[in-house]
Amino acid sequence: MTGRAGRGDSSRGRETATTYPGTIAAQLRREILTGVLPPGSPIKERDHAERLGVSRTPLREAVRMLAKEGLVTLRPLRSPTVIDMTLDEALDEVAVLRQLELFGGELACRNATPEEIVAIRRLCETIEADHASGDKVEVFDADMQMHRAIVAASHNPALTRTHGEYLSRLWRIRFLSARERTDAMRVLADHRGIVRALESRDAAAMRRHMESHLDGLVRNLTRQMSPAEETDQPRG
Repeated sequence: MTGRAGRGDSSRGRETATTYPGTIAAQLRREILTGVLPPGSPIKERDHAERLGVSRTPLREAVRMLAKEGLVTLRPLRSPTVIDMTLDEALDEVAVLRQLELFGGELACRNATPEEIVAIRRLCETIEADHASGDKVEVFDADMQMHRAIVAASHNPALTRTHGEYLSRLWRIRFLSARERTDAMRVLADHRGIVRALESRDAAAMRRHMESHLDGLVRNLTRQMSPAEETDQPRG
């Protein structure tokens, strides 16, 4: 295999990377997130198998893994394509994700164990230490692990499962928002506020910091996914 999978290609990625198809998926995941494979581009089985120096069977399984993560669209009798979401589609998904994360944060303030809170603080500290000069994919992965961990600390399996599905579908979209790091200070301040709220079991403060965090996501997506001449126009 000619490429090298990144060390931090999401918690789900690290789990699947223990298998050969998982290693291929990790390589393709990094290429999708960083734009080497742009939205809408086909993943032609023969071409990519040759390029990566792998056989078609594990490549096919790797693509199925990425489809489950929301990064690839499978099409009957045609090559899979990298997910290509419109701004309106992304904002609709984010609107649902917002409610899931706000509810998850509220429940986490009530139900998180001390060990879970310590683990979330450590993720927050890792992100803060690495945000300026660390690998963008690895920093992003730590950020998404933190979001998953907060909702998991709600101890509501149905909520955790649904949140994971929405987070997966928005994986590349959230990376697009995060990779510029233009508002890193606000993001880091939101993270610190979220952790403090969790430690103090303050659901109102948790909601306030999470809303700031998610509002920033909407602003970034609107700016980056809108045509330049439409960026300042309100959404209908």
